[in-house]
Amino acid sequence: MRNVTVRQLQMFVASADSGSFTRAAELLHVSPAAVSFQIKQIEDGSGFSLFERIGKKVAPTEAGSALLAYARTVLQALHDADQSLMALRGVVGGRANLGAVSTAKYIVPHIMARFQQAYPGVSIDLRFGNRRQITTALARGEIELAVMGRPPDDSDLTADPFAVHPTLLVASPTHPLAAAPQLTPQDLAGIAMVAREEGSGTRLLMEKLFSDAGLPTRIAMTTDSNETVKQAVMAGMGIAVLSQHTVGLELALGLLKTLPVAGFPVMRSWFVAHRRAMPLMPAHIRLRAFFQAHGQAVIDDLAAGYRTAAQR
Repeated sequence: MRNVTVRQLQMFVASADSGSFTRAAELLHVSPAAVSFQIKQIEDGSGFSLFERIGKKVAPTEAGSALLAYARTVLQALHDADQSLMALRGVVGGRANLGAVSTAKYIVPHIMARFQQAYPGVSIDLRFGNRRQITTALARGEIELAVMGRPPDDSDLTADPFAVHPTLLVASPTHPLAAAPQLTPQDLAGIAMVAREEGSGTRLLMEKLFSDAGLPTRIAMTTDSNETVKQAVMAGMGIAVLSQHTVGLELALGLLKTLPVAGFPVMRSWFVAHRRAMPLMPAHIRLRAFFQAHGQAVIDDLAAGYRTAAQR
């Protein structure tokens, strides 16, 4: 393996990702025969078969899967080194890999739009998932930064708050509890809830709130979509614990109503997290700093825009 080249690693990773030597050749602008030859060179040097054919596709063998993780690390390290050298030359650019919990999809694109205005040379690769998925992607190095409402208790990660994150209890305006001037947690006993899926930060918070109050939860429906939660609540299926940033527009338009339950809103923070041991590249450093310097202002502007739209 000591004589393997960067080009060979690129062909190997492209073949594994695409499941095809032909597709890898198209992506790298070489012939399929060249890809096959270079893969054979790696196999001869390692003493292992790296791919097996499954129908018309190729898939990594056990040895190929083991090599794939290291090949990605090598190629990413070379990319990061190039970005660092570009930064030393004063070049403002690069790619930033960012993950965010699904609740943050209502604020992160707006922050990214402002970031792009300040740093048009930085390309953003953005993915969403629930808390468990984003935490796993961060730990695996698939993303460098993550936006979440509650960072995990992990000494390998560091998380910095950048904005206030209120959580509300919401209902349809026609729900029997919607007209109450004041509610206690005990008033929620037996009330149907619409909940996010297991593993989401919103679900964890809901369960903790009910557990702390000594109340069982009656879940009428579970879904992995905030939009579906909102639609179900508006349809009268039940009430829900949701981020204020998820329901800002619906509250402004009167489609949902905040329930006046003691202890709500629950005030938390939005965090931007990264792996402590992994040095951030210039693009990620700029992005993290932008969240901390401008995230709250962008969110405040967004909320003001919802109120203005509702008044028209």
